[in-house]
Amino acid sequence: MMTASEKRWYRQADLVAAVIGAGWGISAAITVTVALALMTGAGVAPYVWISLLAGAVCAVYVLRMQHRLEGTSLVVSATTVYLLIFMVLTLGTPFTISLAEHTSSQAVAFVVMALFTVWPLSRMLVETPEGWLDRHEFESAIINFMYWFGYLFFIIIVAVPFYVMVMTSLKSQQALLANPLDFSLDLDKGLGLFRSYVELFEQFNFGEYLLTSFSVSVATVIVTLLFSVPGAYAVARLRFRGQAAMSRSILLIYMVPMIVLALPIYIGFSMLGLRNSLFGILLIYPVTTIPVALYMLQGYFRGLPAEVEEAGLMDGLSRLKVILKITLPLSLPAMASVSLYVFMIAWNEFLLAFMLLDDPSKFTLTRGVAMLNSSEIPRQHLMAGAVIATVPIMMIFLGLERFMVKGLTAGSVK
Repeated sequence: MMTASEKRWYRQADLVAAVIGAGWGISAAITVTVALALMTGAGVAPYVWISLLAGAVCAVYVLRMQHRLEGTSLVVSATTVYLLIFMVLTLGTPFTISLAEHTSSQAVAFVVMALFTVWPLSRMLVETPEGWLDRHEFESAIINFMYWFGYLFFIIIVAVPFYVMVMTSLKSQQALLANPLDFSLDLDKGLGLFRSYVELFEQFNFGEYLLTSFSVSVATVIVTLLFSVPGAYAVARLRFRGQAAMSRSILLIYMVPMIVLALPIYIGFSMLGLRNSLFGILLIYPVTTIPVALYMLQGYFRGLPAEVEEAGLMDGLSRLKVILKITLPLSLPAMASVSLYVFMIAWNEFLLAFMLLDDPSKFTLTRGVAMLNSSEIPRQHLMAGAVIATVPIMMIFLGLERFMVKGLTAGSVK
């Protein structure tokens, strides 16, 4: 039981719930309204004050009813309250456009906005009791709100540009000129929506760019591992003069901005005849990836039990065989995560490719996309090229993300 001296006015549960609900209510309303505007091309704006009020009321309702109703029943009842508040205060028009415009889209967006407001609030306030909150309960409620808001914020800043990029790539030149801000999709065109992608492969050799980027990225991974594995093992396991200094200075090269080295690299490669060649690219890419690979692998090698390797040495294995037969099999998660990270760096690298490659037959994918940034090439082709460059690495990352996380965290605890 809290004493009077322990009570703080800002820790009253209803007040905390109302503030959290108002903040989340306007966040959800803005998110859904922006989505509706992007998908329909209509000029829609959110009802700010009504969204604040509806969110605050629903949050207090959830707080008061969460011990009486559970799960789906609570969400359905709170959603009904939200819909009724909006319908009454907006006179049946949940968005700032006539119901005659995009009626079905507005109806779906209205229900989604209600659910997107109520359901997260039920999760945010699930551990918040009624009455006065102690410090721990108050901070938990605020942290839950920040957790959900952070997710929403980062999803928006990633999803909105990606959606605009994809929708623009599916537009025709006439549609872009008529309304550049209309990001709705005309499904009546069928496969004609992908005309820009077909033209990129037929007229701009994007198939060759994809193959070149994949080959260069894989080769960069192989070269990086060939140098970083023995280097990281030496720093982690062997004892030699300057070991501590080398261990601390591994990332110094990685910390130097590449733009600072751009001119010396360009001059040096031009003098050596390595400019405008994939061999030159394969020489310079590992320079940017080996330091971070060394840093990641040495931490993992230090986490492996040294007794296992010592047992191998006592059984007559050489140091090289210990690495090949014992250390590397135990380090597969770390090597997988390093390989994925290096592959993404090489795939997305632009500055060196833009600076060193001039022959279109040797362009990497990022260099090919930059070539599309011209007033003579339709804007939808540039967006289609950006999608082609983004989707493969995104699919690889999402498919192998669990291996990357496992490799990064493995060895962190001995």
